[in-house]
Amino acid sequence: MLIRSVATALALVLASPALAQDAAAPEAAQVETLPDIAMGAEDAPLTVIEYASFTCGHCANFHDQNWPKLKAEYVDTGKVRFIQRDVYFDQVGLWAGILARCGGDDKYFAVSDMLFDDQKKWLAGGSGDEIAANLRKIGLKAGMTEEQMTACWDDGTKAQQLIATFQQNATADKIEATPTFVIGGETVQNQPWDDMKAIIDAKLAEAEAAN
Repeated sequence: MLIRSVATALALVLASPALAQDAAAPEAAQVETLPDIAMGAEDAPLTVIEYASFTCGHCANFHDQNWPKLKAEYVDTGKVRFIQRDVYFDQVGLWAGILARCGGDDKYFAVSDMLFDDQKKWLAGGSGDEIAANLRKIGLKAGMTEEQMTACWDDGTKAQQLIATFQQNATADKIEATPTFVIGGETVQNQPWDDMKAIIDAKLAEAEAAN
């Protein structure tokens, strides 16, 4: 999947029925961007950033197969600080991204995991209404209320901020596909766990040597 242009991405806000109340989307440069949501020790020697789309099958596979290993071996042990940056290729991905943040930063990774775990199920809806209903089921499981989710999807300003944040980060890091990783400042394409582990270990060794 290739990254869309800024204009096309911002147009997703207006194309979304839940956000159509806004007359126009401001230029990306005028929209406030949002801070990263991170997991792991603030003083971890290495930072790993993943660019992922909730509608990307390869991203779901990574979170099913490799994310548990990365989390257990590196994040939970204080070696890696992990950041997930959402990429929005379509309206549905944007809806899912809004839902992931709807419960607050503390619930972001838990909801993200649910979205990837059940990706095939919620994407199986034959219409936008069915997909939205499937997403609501995930939100309810995560402890959100119907009113809370509706308010999040009706928040056009937040949607614009999410898209502006995605475009700014993805452009700066020259991201062209998902999932893509930035490990210790180096852009790394998706690959088997053993190969990615070797890169992480090498970057950790570099960080330790520098200190």
